[in-house]
Amino acid sequence: MRLDKFLKISRLIKRRTLAKEVADQGRININGTPSKAATKVDVGDELTIQFGQKILTIEVKSLRENVKKDEAATLYEIKKEEPVKQ
Repeated sequence: MRLDKFLKISRLIKRRTLAKEVADQGRININGTPSKAATKVDVGDELTIQFGQKILTIEVKSLRENVKKDEAATLYEIKKEEPVKQ
């Protein structure tokens, strides 16, 4: 599954176009490698996402095409959440 689609379906980012912008700005890494919106995401991958002043690290637990709002959080597990080092 594409990175931008996973971020939208998992509801980590609300819109796919916004997910694409964030990825194209170099604010998302998959397994330590900077990634673009079209990069493939697999189960077990570790994503590091910079949201403004915090960095969120998650592990992909499941990939599904459609999920309900209350099931979206089951697609990933939060590993750590930390402020941006300045």
